[in-house]
Amino acid sequence: MERESKQRFSPPAVGGTSLLVVFAVLCLTVFALLSLATVRSDTKLADASQRAVEEYYAADLQAQEILARLRAGETPDGVKLMGGDTLYAEYACPISDTKELQVRVALMPADGCMDYEILCWQSVATGEWSSDEFIGIWDGTLF
Repeated sequence: MERESKQRFSPPAVGGTSLLVVFAVLCLTVFALLSLATVRSDTKLADASQRAVEEYYAADLQAQEILARLRAGETPDGVKLMGGDTLYAEYACPISDTKELQVRVALMPADGCMDYEILCWQSVATGEWSSDEFIGIWDGTLF
């Protein structure tokens, strides 16, 4: 009797390859989510930066207009004048709820208008500041 040769069916070995593909897809998904989170935070930061720049330049424009009126001989509301031959003018223009643009200018009489020298033109924080005294330091205990 002739020995019957049976061929055994063995499925192709795809376990390792499938596992590798699943791992690659999982990594790409995680990287896509991280990229999305980064884009969202960058957008928030860009919007806040744009708002801060717009507010600063609006206050700067207001301060320039007040300076022009001072040079023309007017005294706008909110301007404090001091001095004799040389007038010193101080005023502030709000930038936001917590900042203002403070201006100090020396005005000297000249031909037909006032000559000026800017002594101070700076953004100053006006909001209340409170310190955070808590420092979370691990004391070595577990829960």
